[in-house]
Amino acid sequence: MPSINLPDIDTLSLVEQVSQMVVVRACGMLYDHQIQYPQWELPQEILKTLIGEYGVGGVILLGGSAPEIALKTQQMQSWAKIPLLIAADIEEGVGQRFSGATWFPPPMALQNVAMKYAEAMGRITAEEAVAIGINWLLAPIVDVNNNPENPVINVRAFGITVGEVMGATRGFIAGAKQYPVLTTAKHFPGHGDTSVDSHLQTPTLSHDRQRFDNVEFPPFINAIAAGIDSVMTAHIFVPELDPQNIATLSHQILTNILRKELGFEGLITTDALIMSGVANLDSPEAISVQAVKAGADILLMPVDAIATIRAVCAAVEAGEIDRDRIRASVQRIWNAKQKVCSNPTDLSKLGNPENLKIAKEVATNSISVYSSIPYLQSKNGHLNNSNSRLDTNYLNLIIVDDPLTCEEFLNARSPAVLLPKSKSFQRIVADRLTLANLQTEGFNRIFIQVFSRGNPFIGNTNLHEKTLLLVKDLLAARKLDAVVVYGSPYTLDQFLSLLPSEMPWGFSYSQQPEAQAAVLQQLGFE
Repeated sequence: MPSINLPDIDTLSLVEQVSQMVVVRACGMLYDHQIQYPQWELPQEILKTLIGEYGVGGVILLGGSAPEIALKTQQMQSWAKIPLLIAADIEEGVGQRFSGATWFPPPMALQNVAMKYAEAMGRITAEEAVAIGINWLLAPIVDVNNNPENPVINVRAFGITVGEVMGATRGFIAGAKQYPVLTTAKHFPGHGDTSVDSHLQTPTLSHDRQRFDNVEFPPFINAIAAGIDSVMTAHIFVPELDPQNIATLSHQILTNILRKELGFEGLITTDALIMSGVANLDSPEAISVQAVKAGADILLMPVDAIATIRAVCAAVEAGEIDRDRIRASVQRIWNAKQKVCSNPTDLSKLGNPENLKIAKEVATNSISVYSSIPYLQSKNGHLNNSNSRLDTNYLNLIIVDDPLTCEEFLNARSPAVLLPKSKSFQRIVADRLTLANLQTEGFNRIFIQVFSRGNPFIGNTNLHEKTLLLVKDLLAARKLDAVVVYGSPYTLDQFLSLLPSEMPWGFSYSQQPEAQAAVLQQLGFE
């Protein structure tokens, strides 16, 4: 692999050095009018200034298609005097964020299939990332999701036990290391046992040090031993580790524990500094200065990049931060860039049928279906003739977290819609706000499909509570025919506690069309 020429760190001004520690967010689409999150994603003129004049060290991308990302990364690298780290949250493959690439089911699905797929997941994700110019995977999550109420980690974790997480982590990293990309273990010191989303507020973990040594720390130690390149912090408060500061701002947690005790020598990056779990604690400038003092090398998505650069520089000039501390971070960034910043894009690597086949195998092999006899043959012959017409009182009730954010897996052509429609089911799509007013009196038989999984910014909604109340009412009225859950196994567990033993049900970690079809076909929707 060819190397890149990086300037001697000491020839850079303080502003240039600090700027290398800043990673800003941009929309993966090419034009300003396509920006999806204007409060976080910079218009092109400002982005170009930050890259070309200030010399920020990297960009995190979200949104757009894979070919667009290839153009965007080429454009941004052309503005940069020093090659950029270009990152993406692609825990489920490149296709999770950018259409036209391979999208895997959530990592927890790997526990239901052969663990060889963890290596394939890492390999394919890295291959397709490099193909479009992404050189920093913000994956894998190595949190142990041992709290069923966790609204944000949930199925994004590899498992609910230390062993499950460690095994899949080793496989993912081994696969990714076959390509020149950085990998990231997140979220240190462990976000798996929280019941609060740090995007919305600051979670607190009250466990003692022994608990962290036994549960939360081993997956990170395992990832370090496997060659992880970076570790992302968690915006969580752990009073037994540091009674004063959240982890992202804690010298004790980032430097004394992660650096010195666990021996991690790679990049320490904050989680996004726009998240309320940290942003609500102080001014953006003070937070960034404190994160650097704590030991962070990368300030990810600060609220105001220029104000952040100026604040950290001012802290150095005032003697609050040692100049050698900045130099050490830039040296780690240089080491990372030497490893991954010399690779051209190659769109021919996208659309590999073998990659898509592997992702489909994970999706379809990790489903669960219970039905003593096929669902569509279980209603006294009502549905066993695919050519017969039902009365108009059969309902396919689809329940989602938010109908405005589910177009990636649910539309008029999705199997969850088409297959019941082919059996003359009427359709209603509902969310937590509309469930309370749902009128079911006109339907004699109701088939429920729930799309719900842990995701950032959803928080602890009352979707499940309202859905469970509806299920109870339909069972009492003898109207409920079957339930399918796409997403979280914890949601399924709640339903199974209510359903009679003979009630057909289905489950898939994946919400994608392949998984929908696999579940519904096993229930008899051919």
